[in-house]
Amino acid sequence: MAKFKALVASKEGDGQRVEWSELDDGDLMEGDVTIAVSHSTLNYKDGLAITKTLPVIDSYPMVPGIDLAGVVEDSSSAEFNVGDQVLVNGCGLGERHFGGYAARARVKSEWVVPVPPGWSCHDAMAVGTAGYTAMLCVLGLLDHDLAPDRGPIIVTGASGGVGSVAIALLAKNGYQVVAATGRMEEESYLKSLGASQVIDRKELMGEVRPLDEIRWAGGVDAVGSTILANVLGQTQPYGVVTACGIAQGRDLPASVLPFIVRGVTLQGCESVNTPRPLRLRAWERLGKDMDRDILQSMTHTHPVEDVVQMASDIMAGKVRGRTVYEIG
Repeated sequence: MAKFKALVASKEGDGQRVEWSELDDGDLMEGDVTIAVSHSTLNYKDGLAITKTLPVIDSYPMVPGIDLAGVVEDSSSAEFNVGDQVLVNGCGLGERHFGGYAARARVKSEWVVPVPPGWSCHDAMAVGTAGYTAMLCVLGLLDHDLAPDRGPIIVTGASGGVGSVAIALLAKNGYQVVAATGRMEEESYLKSLGASQVIDRKELMGEVRPLDEIRWAGGVDAVGSTILANVLGQTQPYGVVTACGIAQGRDLPASVLPFIVRGVTLQGCESVNTPRPLRLRAWERLGKDMDRDILQSMTHTHPVEDVVQMASDIMAGKVRGRTVYEIG
């Protein structure tokens, strides 16, 4: 069997060892679609897994990487043919099933999504789980009929992958977007994506007031904790906040008052086990709404060998926008 390169995480005492290894097709896991992986990407969850900041990986040995894109090499599924450009995100990749930091992958066909028409595998990974999650968050606002004329939408963690794509998608759909960031030096970048205003995240990190002055019609939150609690307390009656991240923390020091006094909706958005119809809807909508010129402006391309160092960088808040790794 032909050998291929893969990043493998192995158990080592109470920690883990992560190193590049050679695998072959006999090492691949169960599935009915085999993909020649050409591109992957870097998400906050990948940083958590590689640095073992949180126990993302369920079993060892494991190939990390919660995203992959490439070309179908073998398929026993009627839905996918050899030569199709496809992507997989979530579905346990990099956690309990070998993920995207390898030149080949074997996966279940129900996890596989066609690359949007006219897009490349590079484009698909420039979106990746972060951008796909941003689309789920925006769909959450749209599905609650939160129209653009209701007022501004706050996006927290704005310089990161979820925040960057969320700003572009919201602006594309006619919303006034306020970006909250801890890196005010990125103001021009965030405005280039479509933000009309950029604020320092410190404005949202003070003592939580359950019912604060109203500032937002809704929000997309990628950080959790105090910032999310303050966003909720500043959201207008019957506003909607979608939440998907824990960059600041997993806690939520909030009150029920925004929900029972103002009728605010807090909707969680999860990207791993998303029902297939919603997964396909999100990627179809991304193919229509995501401006590819803007997408490329927020994307940096690297050889996959950089992933271990960059996993530490994303945990330290040093990675802006989206990162694509060339594999095949």
